[in-house]
Amino acid sequence: MARVDADAARRMTEALFIERSLRSRSSTRFWALLVLASVIAGAGVIGDSTATVIGAMIVAPLMTPILGSALALVLADRDHVLRGVLLVLLGASAVVVIGMLLGWIVSPPDAFASNSQVSSRISPRLIDLLAALATGTVGAFALVRTDISDTLPGVAIAISLVPPLVVTGLLITAHRYHDAGESALLFATNVAAIVATGTIVFLVYGVRDAAAEAGLHVGEFSGRTLAVILGVVVLIAVPLTTGTVSVARDRSLAAGARPVAEAWAATGQWQIASVEARNGIIVIGVLGLPPQPAPAALRTALDRHGMRDADLELHLVGGRTHWCPADTDTCTVQESPRS
Repeated sequence: MARVDADAARRMTEALFIERSLRSRSSTRFWALLVLASVIAGAGVIGDSTATVIGAMIVAPLMTPILGSALALVLADRDHVLRGVLLVLLGASAVVVIGMLLGWIVSPPDAFASNSQVSSRISPRLIDLLAALATGTVGAFALVRTDISDTLPGVAIAISLVPPLVVTGLLITAHRYHDAGESALLFATNVAAIVATGTIVFLVYGVRDAAAEAGLHVGEFSGRTLAVILGVVVLIAVPLTTGTVSVARDRSLAAGARPVAEAWAATGQWQIASVEARNGIIVIGVLGLPPQPAPAALRTALDRHGMRDADLELHLVGGRTHWCPADTDTCTVQESPRS
């Protein structure tokens, strides 16, 4: 396996280490692209446009300081580690704030409940961690191997950094704090995966020796550093495992609730528009003309079919929402969706 040389080590540090001065070329490029990518991602999420969100992924520069942090860890360069971590935190905070500003401007009545770009980023699972590890490996690999650097646009599309942060900001304005935390977890998953895989790839390719030959600062690397990085990945895998189990439970719950809901709606010649489950809550959309079927009857039917422990959120035509808690036979009218 070919190892990087001194020239490659210089090229990597120049590409990944953003200068301290806000007026520097690398710093102004980072912040300008980050703001623009945030606005593009926000517009894409709000408009539920996959193509626009992909455009934001390509423009977004957040992967630079994240991989820069991994390189600084390998070189045991404390100053650049701190600077890289600070840039990631400040950049992420800026994207969330931009998302909040866009959320306050738009403020949709359904609180983004029907938005596919939002829903795809609020249920992170173990498979997302696996994808992030593979993508982070490709990104680091492309940096040490100039002959495959043309894969970097694909890496930018595959890894999700700015979109989940924008979603976090949008959901905060919609008071969906749990879902906002889930999208933030997706971002943290991707960051941890990039740092972990980047560190390993840089070590395998002998970046430390090449940097020393190039006259760059190289400190003492401890195995404890690698253990901490891998520990963080394992720590993040815990809530992702919980999320995986929760998603599986919700899918099973929705599949069981659909035939029950269809039988209930047929009594009043209504139609079931949608059946899904969110965090153990059955959410059903119903269309039809008055008179409406009794929501309490659906609650009773679900109880008979083994779904007594699940709350029911029933959306009827005209914007009314009925909330039927578990273990009760009564429903109350809500002014807006609880999600």
